[in-house]
Amino acid sequence: MVDPLHALLVAGLILLAAGMLFWPRHGYLRRWRQLRRITERILTEDALKHLYECEYRRQTPTVESLSGALELSGNRTARLLAHLEVLQLVQSKGGTLGLTGQGRAYALHIIRAHRLWEHYLAEETGLSASAWHSEAESREHDLSPAEADTLDDRMGHPVYDPHGDPIPTAAGDIPPRRGRPLTALEPGELARIIHVEDEPEEVYLQVIAAGLHPGMQVELVRISPEEVRFLADGQECVLIPVVAANLFVAPVPREERIEGPLQPLSSLRSRQKGKVVNISPACRGLERRRLMDLGIIPGTVIEVEMKSPSGDPTAYRIRGATIALRREQASQIHISEQMEV
Repeated sequence: MVDPLHALLVAGLILLAAGMLFWPRHGYLRRWRQLRRITERILTEDALKHLYECEYRRQTPTVESLSGALELSGNRTARLLAHLEVLQLVQSKGGTLGLTGQGRAYALHIIRAHRLWEHYLAEETGLSASAWHSEAESREHDLSPAEADTLDDRMGHPVYDPHGDPIPTAAGDIPPRRGRPLTALEPGELARIIHVEDEPEEVYLQVIAAGLHPGMQVELVRISPEEVRFLADGQECVLIPVVAANLFVAPVPREERIEGPLQPLSSLRSRQKGKVVNISPACRGLERRRLMDLGIIPGTVIEVEMKSPSGDPTAYRIRGATIALRREQASQIHISEQMEV
């Protein structure tokens, strides 16, 4: 004979489980459906971004290239493309994929959100350069056009992101790609880095590890199938060609050329002083503004007043005041002269 109390308890548990699964507003099934919709939307937006980037770079997008970019199987990618065609975001003519006008506008909004976030992260947070792209990737899908406009206003309408990529306007205007690969320079030719490709991530991290960034003056020394040897702000740098090709450069106007070699302020010894040439473009946001507020601008003479026993931080004499700077900070300040006091 079944215990009535036991049967009642089992029935209650079944009802509770059903409620947790099917509850209209808070059930697990509803949450699963919401998560699936979010995932589908993100895949849609990432696909549109890939197709636009191919279009911008004058490359031919394929099912295989999209499958690789999204890390999806070929069948799953084909189903996604079919869905995008139904939504009239993508069209296929003669086996060639392309964005519709609506799809291109949608893609430009996501790209704009991504690059505005990267600019914000570089200028307003202490996040390292290696994390800007991935963090912006996670935030770009949650920014509405109105919120993007607000962020754009707050940042002063930046034209380029910290990698040198142009930021689309709210109207969808975007300038053409600038510069040419570093590997296209002739030996002895002087140029400035204006853009760094942040994908693939493995290559971008090698660029960061080499201390390279937009704004640096470069001069090609020698190029071979094995290596690219060049000067970056006066310091010798060697990269393999596939990494060097991710750096895009433009000629340096004669009046803007910096005579090197530049040296970091951290290279000064006790009782030496040097004249500031610039603050590294890699030093951004709050840290850069702090250094400038201390009077560290081109032409400022800085003297090493005292080094701590550990060598870090160091006390510097700047415009009559004694300021302590960490080695990391002093390395961002470039000087052109070393003078004994």
